Amino acid sequence: MSKIYTDKLAFDRQHIWHPYTSMTKPLTSYKVQSASGVYINLDNGKQLVDGMSSWWAVIHGYNHPRLNQALKHQVDQVSHVMFGGLTHDPAIDLCDKLIELSPGNLEKVFLADSGSVSVEVAIKMSLQYWHSKKQPAKNKLLTVKNGYHGDTFAAMSVCDPVNGMHQIFSSTIKQHYFAPAPKTRFNEQWQESDIEPLKKLFENHHEEIAAFIIEPIVQGAGGMRIYHPEYLKQCRVLCDQYNVLMIIDEIATGFGRTGKMFGCNWANITPDIMCVGKALTGGYMSLAATLTTNDVAETISNGDAGCFMHGPTFMGNPLACSVANESLAILMENRWPEQVALIEETLTELLMPLKKHKRVADVRIIGAIGVIEANQSVSMESIQSLFVENNVWIRPFGKLIYLMPPFVIATEQLSTLTNAIELALNDDDCFIN
Repeated sequence: MSKIYTDKLAFDRQHIWHPYTSMTKPLTSYKVQSASGVYINLDNGKQLVDGMSSWWAVIHGYNHPRLNQALKHQVDQVSHVMFGGLTHDPAIDLCDKLIELSPGNLEKVFLADSGSVSVEVAIKMSLQYWHSKKQPAKNKLLTVKNGYHGDTFAAMSVCDPVNGMHQIFSSTIKQHYFAPAPKTRFNEQWQESDIEPLKKLFENHHEEIAAFIIEPIVQGAGGMRIYHPEYLKQCRVLCDQYNVLMIIDEIATGFGRTGKMFGCNWANITPDIMCVGKALTGGYMSLAATLTTNDVAETISNGDAGCFMHGPTFMGNPLACSVANESLAILMENRWPEQVALIEETLTELLMPLKKHKRVADVRIIGAIGVIEANQSVSMESIQSLFVENNVWIRPFGKLIYLMPPFVIATEQLSTLTNAIELALNDDDCFIN
């Protein structure tokens, strides 16, 4: 560290780029000393109730003894080995578990580095599939507005083209087809007109479209919108009717977050390709996976290339696979449905009354997800400071203040989170006028 810095936070502020943060006017970063259960402990002595699961990943809580032990055991065996030409029990066991948990006939697994990379892999699979079938003209993607699929280039190309975080790259990324976002809410009566714009795009452009990609039931970072399962069912029907592959992005919704193991379970459908990540390792390490059918895998493998053209350096990392195995083992003990149901019940009780607040446009809840949509955008620096002062960690964006807590959170801790949100709503400094 440069000698001019005696304070590590000052060094951090000057030299380290944090996600979606300016280097000239960086937002405050709070230094973490440790974490345990649902608590993040700052080095200044503050203990924060975590409402974010560290971007939706830490479903079992921090410093979990079983996840810790899985890593400690594996590190004494092998921490990493290339996956090209080699394999190992942690990867084999993980893929076996993923196939068992996943819907339908998703029987082939590609292990990826992160959620964004798993989306890149899914898109490459769809393109190579049609190339292998001698239909290279099917090289476009179809999706819906208000979606978010990651920050890498192919993933950016299927994020919302106007309101997404990547519009400055629009002249560089490939242009695809976008239907209006689903309008019928989860608990509303299904409106058949909701699917009509998407139907027209399938009808007019299916000969160009390789795959349709969507986040199931919950549109995450693109707006935290919760839509009707029938929309997803109709998407599957259209993909079948027009010979288009269906990619489901379960990175945020997978592993119980919505109250089902996977978001697509609400519609009782099986995609052709499915992406998982985030909660896969219980938030311990970066790992994701792209699952697909025998048809997709065999078609790609029998094409001109003779293989799938992707291979990350850290693919199938044994440490990540070992902790993922233990995280899934905890899930498979089947306590999560009760945990998530209790979170949904508590969030409904505590957040729904805020719908009457003058600053609130909407409240949305499903499973272990609670969303407050404000009428104004938040002032991130001010609202973050208020939250930390009130012993919670909540990270809003835009007009959205949302909770995705660890599944192990207690009612009292949820109450601490929602009380802090109400305090923020009452504070003018927390919002941009």
